[in-house]
Amino acid sequence: MKRIVYLLVIAFLVLSCAGADNIVKSPDGRWAVEFEISDDGLLYYSVVDNRSDSELIAKSELGLDCLEFDSLARFSLIGVKHSSFNQTWTQAWGENKIVVDNHNEMLVIMSDSLGNRMNVRFCAFNDGVAFRYEYATLYDSLRVAGELTQFNLCEDGVAWYTDANFESYEMEYKQSSLSEVATASTPFVFKSSQRYFAIHEAALYDFPEMVLVNEDSLSLRSYLAPYYKGVRAVVSGNFTTPWRTIQLSDDAVGLINSTIILNLNEPCKIEDTQWIKPQKYIGVWWEMHLGTKLWKEGPMHGATTAEAVRYIDFAADNNIGGVLFEGWNKGWENWGGTQEFDYVNPSGDFDLDSVVAYGARKGISIWMHNETGGNIYDYESKMEEAFRKYHDLGIHYLKTGYAGGMPDNIRHHSQKGVNHYQKVVELAAKYQIALDVHEPIKETGIRRTWPNMMTREGARGMEWNAWSRGNSSDYLTILPFVRLLAGPMDYTPGVFDIYFERACADSGRVQWNGDNSQCFIKTTLARQIANWVIIYSPLQMACDMIENYQGHPAFEFFREFDPDCDWSEALQGEIGEYIVVARRAKGKFYVGAGTNSEGRVVELPLDFLEDGVVYKAKIYGDDLCAEVVCQPDGTFAQDKRSYVIVEKFVSSRDSLKIEMAPDGGQAILFDPVIEQKE
Repeated sequence: MKRIVYLLVIAFLVLSCAGADNIVKSPDGRWAVEFEISDDGLLYYSVVDNRSDSELIAKSELGLDCLEFDSLARFSLIGVKHSSFNQTWTQAWGENKIVVDNHNEMLVIMSDSLGNRMNVRFCAFNDGVAFRYEYATLYDSLRVAGELTQFNLCEDGVAWYTDANFESYEMEYKQSSLSEVATASTPFVFKSSQRYFAIHEAALYDFPEMVLVNEDSLSLRSYLAPYYKGVRAVVSGNFTTPWRTIQLSDDAVGLINSTIILNLNEPCKIEDTQWIKPQKYIGVWWEMHLGTKLWKEGPMHGATTAEAVRYIDFAADNNIGGVLFEGWNKGWENWGGTQEFDYVNPSGDFDLDSVVAYGARKGISIWMHNETGGNIYDYESKMEEAFRKYHDLGIHYLKTGYAGGMPDNIRHHSQKGVNHYQKVVELAAKYQIALDVHEPIKETGIRRTWPNMMTREGARGMEWNAWSRGNSSDYLTILPFVRLLAGPMDYTPGVFDIYFERACADSGRVQWNGDNSQCFIKTTLARQIANWVIIYSPLQMACDMIENYQGHPAFEFFREFDPDCDWSEALQGEIGEYIVVARRAKGKFYVGAGTNSEGRVVELPLDFLEDGVVYKAKIYGDDLCAEVVCQPDGTFAQDKRSYVIVEKFVSSRDSLKIEMAPDGGQAILFDPVIEQKE
């Protein structure tokens, strides 16, 4: 196991004049960002790979278009300040609890004739580069009409992305040549002949999200979600934009292992973080999507007191910390109408006080669920009363949802939307509540500053498998390399009833959101287990109905799994093809591997394990000899329910052959059993 080296902070400052050094390089010297200002005050940057002596991003525009003054034409250079940082910091939780921040920084200082100040701050890391705008003006407020930032890429390649959309990220990934991209949400990932790129943003506060628009083949420009006609944002005369980030790597897994997004966020603002704890959970949820239960009160209501007791008992018996109850509250009769929910009072068949008390006796955390339907005005008027009640009841976990349009034509990802989501985060912190946000604004690393923002959705999750053609194994081999670059995702993995046999046997099943008679899970059961490791979330769900886990030998992996990891690394993979991830928690290691629609064999060296320790490896893999069955959609394939469990003893000097069926995967638990003597 590679040891983390703890480094001291080293910083130096150099103030220079207009003719001085206008380049900042990464600590290893490989990446270089050059700043340039034209005679008429226009700003540009470019990025170079010094190792190959090649330009990655050609001369590209910088700046914002503000209605209060004529773009940046009147700004002139005052000076350039250089500094270097090399330090480590610790997260309250995270894929890697100890993070190294090693970067060089260049601050370009500019002013106009009236005294308005505008700076551009560049940071160069070994895993990429970033920049942001910092304004200090004479105006009380500014109206931002647009952003001038360009990414003029120097080489065509293959891109993976979803189309830009200011309301939702729940779309299938596209794969095309870079030059064929029209619009894209971020993270936006592409591969040139020599390296991988990912364009995203960090520290998104009080500003609209950035998407990308292709202006001319390989020229992408930042485009901001609208505020109102002609205006993208209204900001203070003194403000700082989010970071524009460009992650760079020679291989695909290097993007996953990058820490640039986290490092560009401010340190934690919550003094006591002891209550913010990773957790495994189950919940009354999946059956509503399958149509065997409903959210609203009535004969088919899912969140009842009796169901709560049953789920709490199962959690207590299976080393699971929490239980979620969607539909516990009044107001679901307004779903699809006024979208006004009651976040305090439970439905008539759900005794909140007794459920919480029973959970406490069993050592189980009760999760609240606040669906807003997008009605943020209603939610903001009610949420403090709700959060106060949850805190008084000892409830520390909350799932929120925004499935519906926001009022007054507010876009989910606009400045107003961003500010709403942040208001919820900060109020939740006040009442010691950790959040799982669905239909969210994208993650940009704010979990460093506000670690109670633990996980979010922000892509097509498991529920799409219940009432659509679902998510393919190909989709799941793109997800870690694109969406998960932003941060943790509550995908809600872990369906064991692959073909929905239990749901199909229910004569009262409701087919909502379209015909679901041919729906099923498009991966093997082993891949469902592997997803608990691959798709990182500190709040990790086993989403299936508990009936499908009871007595199932494969569920032992989730019983043993610990989401509170302290080290993680993506070991192997190619976008859209396969992925292998390792994590460590309290001395145990977990590996998750998954392939696309093609079967695959991967040789995995175990050198990530601790030296001198023998581990018992318990392997949950695909049954490569499974019989061919007819699936619900009429296609024939090997039975995706079939799996094998194998145990063997291994050490860091060994390697394992991971064999995966089409749509398959493998999950491995490494449990230390004895130290080896030299």
